[in-house]
Amino acid sequence: MNGDRYTVISADCHAGADLLDYRPYLEKKHHDAFDAWAADYVNPYEDLLADTADRNWNSDRRLAELEADGIVAEVVYPNTIPPFFPSASLMAPAPTRAEFEQRWAGLRAHNRWLADFCTQAPGRRAGVAQILLNDVDEAVREIRRTKEAGLTGGILLPGAPPGSGVPELYAQAYDPIWAVCDELDVPVNHHGGSASPPLGDEPAARAVFMVETTWFSHRALWHLVFGGAFRRHPGLKLVLTEQGSGWIPGVLDMLDYYHGRLVAAASTSTAESKFGAGLAEAMGKGPSEVWRDNCFVGASFMRPHEVPLRHRIGLDKIMWGCDYPHDEGTTPYSREGLRIAYAGLPREEVAAMAGGNAARVYGFDLALLDALAAKHGPTVAEIAEPLPQPPPDATSPAFARGGSVRVW
Repeated sequence: MNGDRYTVISADCHAGADLLDYRPYLEKKHHDAFDAWAADYVNPYEDLLADTADRNWNSDRRLAELEADGIVAEVVYPNTIPPFFPSASLMAPAPTRAEFEQRWAGLRAHNRWLADFCTQAPGRRAGVAQILLNDVDEAVREIRRTKEAGLTGGILLPGAPPGSGVPELYAQAYDPIWAVCDELDVPVNHHGGSASPPLGDEPAARAVFMVETTWFSHRALWHLVFGGAFRRHPGLKLVLTEQGSGWIPGVLDMLDYYHGRLVAAASTSTAESKFGAGLAEAMGKGPSEVWRDNCFVGASFMRPHEVPLRHRIGLDKIMWGCDYPHDEGTTPYSREGLRIAYAGLPREEVAAMAGGNAARVYGFDLALLDALAAKHGPTVAEIAEPLPQPPPDATSPAFARGGSVRVW
């Protein structure tokens, strides 16, 4: 925050190269296979075929549109199709053993491209590196390499839905990943939509996906908590992004309840305690304590009904995001998105949620960004003014009428 303007950092944006532009970032041994794959690949996403697709890789356009929207920095998740993937990597299932080598090469190509993309706007992009869980040692090497290459957004933790073929996220097999992230202060990001199992092609599949997808993404929280990752690696940071925020207090209450029942002392044994043998020693602190000490939420296009829960969630935990360039994002109405959520709140609270917390978690230089915000950031007076009417052509859920806190 600089004087009368907020420094806005979007904790949830997406980018990626145009398909053929990944080729120079692939190891040469994969070039022939890539050429053959790319020649036959049909992109399934309309937004990546439209005239606006270059918002994913056109650095100048992207900076101009975000600045016009009041945003001076961003955390950059993936969006486009990396080499050898059937779909955007965020949603793709874990590769089979036969697919692993090429898929892994494709993700490393994306990470190299992203490092270059971030250097085009120094200090303004925290790129999120991608890994796969199929080979933990390879993942650890890539985490070290991408940290050294300047990707400051941490890693994107893939989902491990039932039937994925990789161990569940509570498995101690992943300890080397948690250890290197703790050692290097690399945030572990888990993005909504990345952990759902395949649902098939029935007409109801998309509706069921929309109902269930956030729940599957939330599972990372209780898997890592009950799996003891934070006991063994106390500096580990977990960020749950674009999966809402209003669910957090209720889920923490539920997790605390089960924790108490599972680890009950022998003198006060419970019906559930037989399922908790060894749990107290393995996991350490209770769920709410872990949330307090280790966890954050990328509260993309935070909605008005979530805001009254901000103190229970933790004012130091919430990181607003615009979800650029997605249709569900607030661009080009991010100022209005901030107003509909945060009008009337103390300016210190707005400053923390709109940018200060993200700066702390991802290591942005606020002095640099404050200078940019002095020109591009929304004013304190502007955000304090309640939004009387959503923009008529806005597509973000931030502006949806009504709304209540979800069960998950």
